[in-house]
Amino acid sequence: MTLLTNPNPGKSLIATYKGDTYKRYPIKTPVINSGDDFIEIVMDDIQTELQDGDILLLAESVVAISQGRGYRFFEIPYGKFAQFISKFVTRTSAGIGLGTPQTMQLAINEAGLLRIIIAASIAAVTRPLGIHGMFYRVAGSKARAIDGPTPGTMPPYNEFATLSPKKPRLYAETAEKRFLKNTSKEIEIIIVDANDIGVNILGAKNKNQEKLGEVLCFDNPMGQGSEGTPAMLCRKNTVDTNETTVRV
Repeated sequence: MTLLTNPNPGKSLIATYKGDTYKRYPIKTPVINSGDDFIEIVMDDIQTELQDGDILLLAESVVAISQGRGYRFFEIPYGKFAQFISKFVTRTSAGIGLGTPQTMQLAINEAGLLRIIIAASIAAVTRPLGIHGMFYRVAGSKARAIDGPTPGTMPPYNEFATLSPKKPRLYAETAEKRFLKNTSKEIEIIIVDANDIGVNILGAKNKNQEKLGEVLCFDNPMGQGSEGTPAMLCRKNTVDTNETTVRV
């Protein structure tokens, strides 16, 4: 595992938030499997690099996989409701979302059939009026965080669908305590669901931390495909003004 000093291809090393500048260092890891201790794996190699106040971003799908919440796509059983409702979900360039019976069934299992039916009904009324995104707003964060298989994901998880992490805020809080105990460094951990069209923050402590996580990830600087970097260390810093920056 390696803390990279350069950004992933096509991304910037630098982001700014409320006048503060942050460097963003991708962390390369081995493939994370069900039952792996993701925190231990990340902590082992970067503990000597840590400073108080550092922010560690973790990809929600990899946290979920380590918790056993990833499922081989074509082995997911689904019912008639999932098959019907999924036909009306718009797929985006970021992935299939809930646009398959398999992922829709996962959403029904997580959020409940009634909530999914209500979300689909509201979306059917509002979409023709030019109001988009109501399905996911009503269905909730657990449904929104479900990921389907994508070709760019590192094998074997390019053939998996994943749920949102279980109790992401508790996971992050526990991880922060582990880092403090083992490294004597106080850091913040934010679990993020980012792609090329948006960011969903899971497990942030408060609204300010949630906004900071959105800024640090809004251009999707992490990589879970060939990059193999499902974690990122962010550090407030002064930088060379000639460096490319992302300002929000």
